Amino acid sequence: MYLIAIAWIYVVLMMAVAEALSTQGSVLGAFFTFLLYGMLPLSIFLYIFGTPARRRARRAAEAAEEAALAAAAAGSGAPDGGGHAAGDTVAAERKET
Repeated sequence: MYLIAIAWIYVVLMMAVAEALSTQGSVLGAFFTFLLYGMLPLSIFLYIFGTPARRRARRAAEAAEEAALAAAAAGSGAPDGGGHAAGDTVAAERKET
Protein backbone atom coordinates (compact mmCIF):
# COMPACT_ATOMS: atom_id res chain seq x y z
CA MET A 1 0.00 0.00 0.00
CA TYR A 2 2.77 2.44 0.90
CA LEU A 3 4.71 1.53 -2.24
CA ILE A 4 1.75 2.64 -4.33
CA ALA A 5 1.50 5.88 -2.34
CA ILE A 6 5.20 6.67 -2.74
CA ALA A 7 5.09 5.96 -6.48
CA TRP A 8 1.99 8.10 -6.95
CA ILE A 9 3.49 11.04 -5.05
CA TYR A 10 6.64 10.75 -7.17
CA VAL A 11 4.66 10.83 -10.43
CA VAL A 12 2.54 13.77 -9.30
CA LEU A 13 5.61 15.63 -8.07
CA MET A 14 7.22 15.21 -11.49
CA MET A 15 3.99 16.48 -13.10
CA ALA A 16 4.06 19.54 -10.83
CA VAL A 17 7.73 20.22 -11.58
CA ALA A 18 7.04 19.97 -15.32
CA GLU A 19 4.11 22.36 -14.91
CA ALA A 20 6.20 24.86 -12.94
CA LEU A 21 9.14 24.81 -15.37
CA SER A 22 7.02 24.92 -18.51
CA THR A 23 6.84 28.16 -20.48
CA GLN A 24 3.05 27.93 -20.46
CA GLY A 25 2.77 26.83 -16.81
CA SER A 26 2.98 28.59 -13.47
CA VAL A 27 3.98 27.81 -9.93
CA LEU A 28 0.38 28.25 -8.81
CA GLY A 29 -0.74 25.72 -11.42
CA ALA A 30 1.98 23.34 -10.21
CA PHE A 31 0.76 23.74 -6.64
CA PHE A 32 -2.82 22.91 -7.60
CA THR A 33 -1.65 20.02 -9.74
CA PHE A 34 0.18 18.57 -6.77
CA LEU A 35 -2.73 19.22 -4.43
CA LEU A 36 -5.60 18.02 -6.63
CA TYR A 37 -3.86 15.19 -8.52
CA GLY A 38 -1.64 14.07 -5.66
CA MET A 39 -2.61 14.83 -2.11
CA LEU A 40 -6.40 14.66 -2.34
CA PRO A 41 -6.67 11.28 -4.13
CA LEU A 42 -3.81 9.87 -2.08
CA SER A 43 -5.42 10.85 1.22
CA ILE A 44 -8.66 9.17 0.15
CA PHE A 45 -6.74 6.06 -0.97
CA LEU A 46 -4.80 5.78 2.28
CA TYR A 47 -7.94 6.32 4.36
CA ILE A 48 -9.88 3.58 2.56
CA PHE A 49 -7.06 1.06 2.46
CA GLY A 50 -6.00 1.83 6.04
CA THR A 51 -9.44 1.04 7.49
CA PRO A 52 -8.76 -2.67 8.18
CA ALA A 53 -5.55 -1.83 10.04
CA ARG A 54 -7.32 0.78 12.17
CA ARG A 55 -10.09 -1.72 12.93
CA ARG A 56 -7.56 -4.38 13.97
CA ALA A 57 -5.74 -1.90 16.20
CA ARG A 58 -8.99 -0.79 17.85
CA ARG A 59 -10.07 -4.40 18.51
CA ALA A 60 -6.63 -5.25 19.92
CA ALA A 61 -6.78 -2.24 22.25
CA GLU A 62 -10.27 -3.22 23.43
CA ALA A 63 -9.14 -6.80 24.01
CA ALA A 64 -6.12 -5.61 25.99
CA GLU A 65 -8.33 -3.34 28.09
CA GLU A 66 -10.77 -6.18 28.81
CA ALA A 67 -7.88 -8.48 29.73
CA ALA A 68 -6.46 -5.86 32.09
CA LEU A 69 -9.84 -5.40 33.76
CA ALA A 70 -10.29 -9.17 34.12
CA ALA A 71 -6.82 -9.55 35.61
CA ALA A 72 -7.46 -6.73 38.08
CA ALA A 73 -10.78 -8.25 39.14
CA ALA A 74 -9.33 -11.75 39.54
CA GLY A 75 -6.29 -10.64 41.49
CA SER A 76 -7.97 -8.26 43.92
CA GLY A 77 -8.87 -10.91 46.52
CA ALA A 78 -12.11 -9.14 47.39
CA PRO A 79 -15.25 -11.28 47.18
CA ASP A 80 -17.09 -8.70 45.11
CA GLY A 81 -14.21 -8.29 42.67
CA GLY A 82 -13.83 -4.58 43.38
CA GLY A 83 -10.61 -3.11 44.59
CA HIS A 84 -12.18 -1.22 47.51
CA ALA A 85 -12.06 -2.07 51.20
CA ALA A 86 -15.21 -3.50 52.71
CA GLY A 87 -17.34 -1.31 54.94
CA ASP A 88 -17.88 -1.89 58.69
CA THR A 89 -19.57 -5.26 58.54
CA VAL A 90 -18.53 -6.38 62.05
CA ALA A 91 -19.77 -4.45 65.04
CA ALA A 92 -17.10 -2.97 67.24
CA GLU A 93 -16.53 -4.59 70.67
CA ARG A 94 -17.87 -2.73 73.64
CA LYS A 95 -15.85 -2.46 76.79
CA GLU A 96 -17.73 -3.25 79.94
CA THR A 97 -17.30 -0.85 82.77
